[in-house]
Amino acid sequence: MLKHSTTPTAEFKQDQVPTETVSVLLDGKKVELPKNVSIAAGLLSIGEIISRISPSAHKPRSPHCLMGVCYECLMEIDGVERQACMTDPKEGMVINRHLDSKGEDA
Repeated sequence: MLKHSTTPTAEFKQDQVPTETVSVLLDGKKVELPKNVSIAAGLLSIGEIISRISPSAHKPRSPHCLMGVCYECLMEIDGVERQACMTDPKEGMVINRHLDSKGEDA
């Protein structure tokens, strides 16, 4: 029988602390992301669930497919709008999700 966690990001947390990380600037603050996964997966693993605010519904969105189909992980990476699930993190990257006050993590 499967047990379900009440923690929304439990399924994205890594079992082990990654041996290699990179420092990136996420919405103006420095964070460490695992080097061996995409930016989207890395953000989910550190509890950063919201990837953007929907331009039409004005509601927070999160990555769904993690393989480049849904575009829900679209964010500004080093000044260019990119899919975070298709982009590997690199040291010193600047990532902006352009979240408004309703979508920011508390």
